[in-house]
Amino acid sequence: MLSTFYPIIQTLVIYAMLAFVIALILRLVFNYSDPNPFGKAGRFSYLLKKATDRFVYPAARLLATFRVDTRLAPLVTIFIAIVLAYFALQLINNTFFVIDGLTAAVTAGNIKAIIGFLLYALVSVYILFIFIRFIGSWFVFTRNTFLGFVQRVTDPVLIPAQRIIPTVGMFDISAMLVLLLLGFLQTIIRSTFQI
Repeated sequence: MLSTFYPIIQTLVIYAMLAFVIALILRLVFNYSDPNPFGKAGRFSYLLKKATDRFVYPAARLLATFRVDTRLAPLVTIFIAIVLAYFALQLINNTFFVIDGLTAAVTAGNIKAIIGFLLYALVSVYILFIFIRFIGSWFVFTRNTFLGFVQRVTDPVLIPAQRIIPTVGMFDISAMLVLLLLGFLQTIIRSTFQI
């Protein structure tokens, strides 16, 4: 029942993503064209830069550390935004899947399906925590915050993975591997419990 709302949410996220990507591509064009600041294009460029600075600045800092032209930061931001939107849509889809399936299993009294959906939900929550940790790695936080809790919960899995696969610059490839393995575990749960 709730899954009928997913296509609406997916469409809204895709349109918002397209608007964001168009804004960043325009910013990239303005970065290289350097329009007259007193003309209409220059004023629009200034407003666009001001509106998108908080999203582009972390990518510009990253590029500056590798001595890459910081005017390319909108491209990095677009890539990160697309990855984040993809994971967000997957999490929303999983949430609707679990709620719908758990409701149907409880109504039918199917214990095997209830256990399967609960296991699937636990793995989904862990995937969400890893996703939150990935986003939180861009920010400074203390161990007493929610992000500190997420770090403590995900450390037992991510630290051994990081020992096997080291980070590349700022990117933690081991977290991607863990996410792939957890996705595979969800597939096993679905086939085992036939959910």
